[in-house]
Amino acid sequence: MPEAALRTEPAYQALEDERDKLSAISLSSLLSDPTRFECFSRQQHDVVLDFSRNLITEDTLGLLMGLAERRALEAWRDRLFGGQPVNHTEGRAALHMALRAPQDSEWLVSGIDVMPEVVAERERMLSLASSIRDGSLAGVSGSFTDVVNIGIGGSDLGLVMVNEALSASAGDGGPSVHFVSNIDGCALADLLQRLDPGRTLFVVCSKSFSTLETQLNAEQAREWVVRSLGREACGRHFVAISTNDLAMDDFGIAKDLRLRLWDWVGGRYSLWSSVGLAIAVGIGTDAFRELLAGAATMDDHFCRAEFADNWPVLLGLIGIWNQNFLGSTSHIVLPYTERLASLPAYLQQLDMESNGKSVDRSGSTVDFPTGCPLWGGSGSNAQHSFFQLLHQGTAKFSMDFVAPVKSTGAPPNQQLHSLANMLAQADVFAHGYSEAQAIADLTESGLAADVAKQMAPHRVHAGGRPSNVLLMRHLNPHNLGFLLAMYEHKVFVQSVVWGINPFDQWGVQLGKQVASETHRALSRGHGTASLPGIAAIIRDWGTA
Repeated sequence: MPEAALRTEPAYQALEDERDKLSAISLSSLLSDPTRFECFSRQQHDVVLDFSRNLITEDTLGLLMGLAERRALEAWRDRLFGGQPVNHTEGRAALHMALRAPQDSEWLVSGIDVMPEVVAERERMLSLASSIRDGSLAGVSGSFTDVVNIGIGGSDLGLVMVNEALSASAGDGGPSVHFVSNIDGCALADLLQRLDPGRTLFVVCSKSFSTLETQLNAEQAREWVVRSLGREACGRHFVAISTNDLAMDDFGIAKDLRLRLWDWVGGRYSLWSSVGLAIAVGIGTDAFRELLAGAATMDDHFCRAEFADNWPVLLGLIGIWNQNFLGSTSHIVLPYTERLASLPAYLQQLDMESNGKSVDRSGSTVDFPTGCPLWGGSGSNAQHSFFQLLHQGTAKFSMDFVAPVKSTGAPPNQQLHSLANMLAQADVFAHGYSEAQAIADLTESGLAADVAKQMAPHRVHAGGRPSNVLLMRHLNPHNLGFLLAMYEHKVFVQSVVWGINPFDQWGVQLGKQVASETHRALSRGHGTASLPGIAAIIRDWGTA
């Protein structure tokens, strides 16, 4: 059956009937069942998934599982883990799971076991990270005090997020790790003013070694090193992770300071690879191995667990329920720890670059929503920013609350306040606050009945906002790896149901191609008469 025929599936139509049946039931009433949490939560090791605050019943879950079966989720999962070219528009496998697999496992791509190469490159990267951390690899002026990762997208977002999240795992020693990505060069220019060129190492992450943003920042860094230390110093102050040896030769990367990638590693899945060098330098190699082990634990769970207990399957299907049947138009990630403040930005790329598609695998236009705008912010900062719209606005959305119970470095009382706020917000989003409650509370506070009635509509919270709570005992490398791999597989589950390819990203390219043409036009030496509208102003102001 063509992928675009999703809405004609009997399983899909049964879910539409289920939606109509539940339209007369409030989420608050479902939560009054004392067995609700037991039925709609799961625990794996030190992580709990509570999905009880969704407008679902056991019948709903059963129908969602039926839809997954109808869309051949199990078969697609086997293709993914079997190294088949699931990224059919580029003819590639998507076997990032091999990057975190135990070294004695077997992972096939086109019938060839890639694990010997993966393990060898993993050990090279970790050995390099150790030598940077302990000072045995040094710059012109001594051991490196600062490491600057130059990359963008998958060569930046995940690295930033993991380093921030696990900064408490770094222990003593090791250089400070910094990240620059944006094309305008301001972040790097500002950073270089504070660094010692003789003790700074740059890590250039670009599979093609031609990504414009990374290329421009790397050239800026090289000019700074050359001005300060001379051209011959570049070979000691740059590491590169790329597949393009010729470009690395031209740039001046020493051959023993190059790490490799494979074409079956997509950018947004690359933090597990040698691209994770900046993570291993930042948090240490033992912690990096634990990060990989946590992700491998989730890989095994996704492969083996029955759908009804399978976390990526549950979250993926619940997300489809909220979006395709209940009308949610965005998904909001709310980490209640500042250490995970960059998690929403990382998940934006993972989710929206993967599933932001409007055609199915055959190229036919879909007639149902795919992908979902994803955004968020950390903890109580978000409460004082955009929660007003969430509680009393008209938008439909779903949420993930994410938090550790114990936080390294935070005073226990403040951590408890953070958790109390998270739970309170999740409950208020679910239950709401009715006009009758508002009138009663206002009257009890001393307002006259007519004034209370007038004021009450402004206090109403609609409730019925669906959310999941992901709770960790600790925010440690293993649990973070487990969480990130869970989100990766959730995205894949949704792509299978929607019938789209989550592993290409052609939408990233066209604007960049046009930008190159625009740059040439803006850079020409002649006047502005041939430039349209705002381009002429940019040209005028830039040359004034």
